[in-house]
Amino acid sequence: MTDVIPAPRAAAGSPDRAVPLERSTTLWAAEGTGGTERWLRGTLGAALGLPLAPGAEDDPDSVRLRLDDTLEPEAYRLAAEPGQGVEIRGGSPAGVFWGAQTLRQLLGPHAFRRAPVRPDAAHAVPAGVIEDAPRFRWRGMMLDVARHFMPKDGVLRHLDLMAAHKLNVLHFHLTDDQGWRVEIKRYPRLTETGSWRARTRFGHRASPLWDDRPHGGHYTQDDIREIVAYAAERHIAVVPEIDVPGHSQAAIAAYPELGNTDVVDTAALTVWDDWGVNPNVLAPTDATLRFYEGVFEELLELFPADAVASTGSAGFAGFAEFAEFSRFVHIGGDECPKEQWRASPAAQARIAELGLADEDALQSWFIGHFDAWFTARGRRMIGWDEILEGGLAAGAAVSSWRGYAGGIAAARAGHDVVMCPEQQVYLDHRQAPGEDEPVPIGYVRTLEDVYRFEPVPPELDEAQARHVLGAQANVWTEVMEDQSRVDYQVFPRLAAFAEVAWSDLPAPAERDFADFERRMTAHYGRLDALGVGYRPPTGPHPWQRRPGVLGRPLEGPPPSR
Repeated sequence: MTDVIPAPRAAAGSPDRAVPLERSTTLWAAEGTGGTERWLRGTLGAALGLPLAPGAEDDPDSVRLRLDDTLEPEAYRLAAEPGQGVEIRGGSPAGVFWGAQTLRQLLGPHAFRRAPVRPDAAHAVPAGVIEDAPRFRWRGMMLDVARHFMPKDGVLRHLDLMAAHKLNVLHFHLTDDQGWRVEIKRYPRLTETGSWRARTRFGHRASPLWDDRPHGGHYTQDDIREIVAYAAERHIAVVPEIDVPGHSQAAIAAYPELGNTDVVDTAALTVWDDWGVNPNVLAPTDATLRFYEGVFEELLELFPADAVASTGSAGFAGFAEFAEFSRFVHIGGDECPKEQWRASPAAQARIAELGLADEDALQSWFIGHFDAWFTARGRRMIGWDEILEGGLAAGAAVSSWRGYAGGIAAARAGHDVVMCPEQQVYLDHRQAPGEDEPVPIGYVRTLEDVYRFEPVPPELDEAQARHVLGAQANVWTEVMEDQSRVDYQVFPRLAAFAEVAWSDLPAPAERDFADFERRMTAHYGRLDALGVGYRPPTGPHPWQRRPGVLGRPLEGPPPSR
């Protein structure tokens, strides 16, 4: 019981005793645990070749699932005792599911395959008790599918990988200058035109290399519904992001009237094929606001706040976290250059009409409009920390990406915060120094660096720290052209991040990284069984390198704040 990742709060076992799982082993599920029952039978049962037939509550040769409202939300207690079987109690349906994820780890790497590789092998759970609960409610991963599109099956795979690490929020970055990825029926050109680009720069924007193949793709509305339902079955909330008012060239290429037509020939714009901060931003007009209200009206139907229904668990105590996070919509709000607004007579007239001080206040007005719009519909807006500039409504939350400062300011102002500082948990940043790292971006962020990330800065007092909902690792895909590159950049560091977000760890300098490395030895076997192309501890395989492709390495230690 000592190789579990993320590390549980307490574990006590008897290494010389075990509970066998055999073809006769049954599965009993109390009311409210049906989602985990289906998952165990379809995933664990399929991997080990066990039917896990329905059984009786008092069957000693069984796996039993129960709800226990004396436990914390998302907490679980897993007990395995010879002659008594295995019992998982959860403080909510999510807690039962996280306990099932731990059970899978206890059974070894074969439990992570899709079909049995040794049908006659014996399977057993070590005897003992694990008691566990998460430190943070928001344990997230942001996946950028705008820069490089990830087909639906790849997204579903990443949801499974998140669930295996007890992560519970997928921040889904669906639009940017380089592509629009979600079908909006009232505006079909968003995907007809905006979902593909003619070519793509290969490497950082300083690279002279180009991939001249058209790149694109989008999710139909039924694809999105499937992704949301699949995530909900795994107790993962999906938070969609539609970027405004910057990072919007794909939308402007599809509908040129959305741009600043009085200073730019927006009809000549195409979906951007390069990386960096794009100068083409939305025009601050009523027509633009109405257009995006139409986008968000369809989006709210695709990402319902009550996405828990398919789990059969809605309304159970402790499920509030899932429902709360399903209410969020991310509006970006970052990296919005103001040059076009400064040059635009129409934008300047809007500033005067609204009595605003300058272009920064105009962006705040733009963001504030949608803050109020979402609030009126029972939803919550979240955005990158630039949205703090100019003030926020009480219910808005902040993703702190430019270091800790935005999160500190937001928490002190009474706003909820998700900590995802670029210098600490941007997984596109390189994993080691040296020329072997493919397309090196940013500071070196090793597995140990991520393991020592602390989401709650010491500058916050106890009341302010309660506004830190949790943490998130961000996966930006400018230099991740396919699934293998995403795997390499994300793993194994996502395992370290998951332990930071879940486990009650000591201060960063006091964390036992040697023990984490020891447990990772077993975890690499699980990742191998799942087919994850992670970065090996000894460095990249030859086929994982990208020799000669320019990146943007930054030297020295990253800023601590």
